[in-house]
Amino acid sequence: MMLNHLSDPALEPAIHGFFTREHGISTGIYAGLNCGTSSSDDTELVSTNRARVAEATGLPTNALLSLHQVHSAEVITVTEPYWSGERPNADAMVTKTKGIGLGILTADCAPVLFSDPVAKVVGAAHAGWKGAIFGITDNTIEAMIRLGANRENISAVIGPCISQSAYEVGQEFFETFADENPDYTRFFINGKDDKMQFDLPSLVVHRLRTAEIKTATWVRECTYSAPHKYYSYRRTTHAAEPDYGRLISVIRL
Repeated sequence: MMLNHLSDPALEPAIHGFFTREHGISTGIYAGLNCGTSSSDDTELVSTNRARVAEATGLPTNALLSLHQVHSAEVITVTEPYWSGERPNADAMVTKTKGIGLGILTADCAPVLFSDPVAKVVGAAHAGWKGAIFGITDNTIEAMIRLGANRENISAVIGPCISQSAYEVGQEFFETFADENPDYTRFFINGKDDKMQFDLPSLVVHRLRTAEIKTATWVRECTYSAPHKYYSYRRTTHAAEPDYGRLISVIRL
């Protein structure tokens, strides 16, 4: 079965995809291609969904890796197509080894895929607001460079994530960014009452472009606004549902 996904020529020839929730076998609140092993979904259904993604990217199931994501700036360099123990606590991976799928799970946070086609090095990062501030994308780029990548040859693409129109925050959240860097206040606009609207993808694009890589773009798809296509933590919270599915974004050599 063909799985729906978004791709970008900037990442080619690396095989990659920002997969939607469509054409999976999970049901109920997880209906679709839930790939979140930390969700409360049936583990066999999640495993089958992940196997479908692995097949779609030309990988054996055990070569599709994902992390225990903790909203950090930690990056793992991967050399083997499996974990020897528990999934590492980290939010990004890089590799120059063929046949390893770097998988990032999201449900509003920004999945970021990286490729240097000259050095044949790829990376994948999970960038929520904390990771974006603390430098998860910068650290991913530096880890790629340590594997032989050249900053001027690295392209990065941000996959589906929550857009500014759907990301309402309070004054304390805004002040966290203002205290970190007054320039970051430009990623907010006034919302209803005393609320503000935060632009996560623009912040991530800014961090990527400040790192002076070749290209940095967003696919301009909002997870919150397309319930039949994407999972969304915030939409689930607003609906008072007990849990939510996770999207997967994958890149491999």
